[in-house]
Amino acid sequence: MTNLNDCRIIDLRKISDPTRGNLTVVEQQEHINFEIKRAYWIYDVPSGESRGGHAHKTLYQLLVPMSGSFKVMLDNGRERKEVLLNHPWQGLLLVPGIWRTLEDFSSGAVCMCLASEHYDEEEYIRDYDEFKAIYGK
Repeated sequence: MTNLNDCRIIDLRKISDPTRGNLTVVEQQEHINFEIKRAYWIYDVPSGESRGGHAHKTLYQLLVPMSGSFKVMLDNGRERKEVLLNHPWQGLLLVPGIWRTLEDFSSGAVCMCLASEHYDEEEYIRDYDEFKAIYGK
């Protein structure tokens, strides 16, 4: 049974320098408990459009708002939760078995994703009814 509270905001290490700008660090085993096998980013999302709209069977992810803001709608098949990501020193840990949709991207928003596995289409659940049949019990 997948719990929405297993998806949580993680504060990343932020190094502030008022004259040179800020730097944020994410490290395996310190901030996330999975090996990073893939990184990608989402950007230039047109107004009113969404991304995601799927779940993963075994994949863990960390979503980081590199710039701007967006909302992540989480669904475990029984309940839903909305998370606003708008600080580049915070990431949202996503666990397997959670349907996720990214919405309401601000102008210029960039979402970086760190994933525990290489891309594998068999890892995705893209049909919501199939997802509900597996996880909505």
